[in-house]
Amino acid sequence: MAHVPPLTGSELDDLNGHFAERYEATIGFTPNSLKTMARRPEIVVALGDLITVIWRTGTVPAGTKALVALMASTAAGCRYCQAHEAVDAEAHGVPREKVADIWSFETSPHFGAAERAALRFARDAAVVPNAVTAVNFDELREHFDDGQIVELLSTISLFGFLNRWNDSMATDLEPKPSEQALDLLQGWSPGKHSGP
Repeated sequence: MAHVPPLTGSELDDLNGHFAERYEATIGFTPNSLKTMARRPEIVVALGDLITVIWRTGTVPAGTKALVALMASTAAGCRYCQAHEAVDAEAHGVPREKVADIWSFETSPHFGAAERAALRFARDAAVVPNAVTAVNFDELREHFDDGQIVELLSTISLFGFLNRWNDSMATDLEPKPSEQALDLLQGWSPGKHSGP
C-alpha cells in the first residue's frame, strides 16, 4: 500500500485536462505516481513538461527511449516503472517479443547493435554506484551522435527520479501495467507496488 495515497475525483479537477492530454491520450490512464505528486501541482506540471520534452524531442525513437527506461528501471529495481515501461514500449510500437526479451538483450535476436549499446549504457548508468565508463561512450558513438547520447542519458536520468519516487512511495500499480508486466516480463512481480 502506498505511503501517500493518490488524489482522486474532485481533488484532481484542476489537473484533469493536463493529465488527459499527456497520459490518457498516450497510455490510456494517469499514473498513480502523478496523482500523488499532484498534491503539489507545480511539481507534477513541471515533471510533465520534462517528460514531454524528453519523449518528444530529438531523433532517438520513442520506442528506444522506452526500452532504455525499462532497462534503467530494471537496474534500479523499480518494479512500478518496469511495469509502466512495458506499457509505454508497446504504446510506442515496440514489438511484444522485444519487450519480453529485455532481460536477455545481449543475446536476443530481437536487438541490434545500437540498441544493445544503449541498453548497456542504461543498465550501467542506473546502478549505484554508477558503472558507466569510457567504453560505454565508445560503443554509443558507433551508433549515436552527441545529441542522441544526451537524449538517452536524459531518459535514464528522468527514470532515476521516477524510480526513487515510486520505490520510496511504494506507489500502487494500476491494473493495465500490472497485467502487461505479468504477461511480458520474465520473473516480474509487483512487490511492494501491489496495492491495497
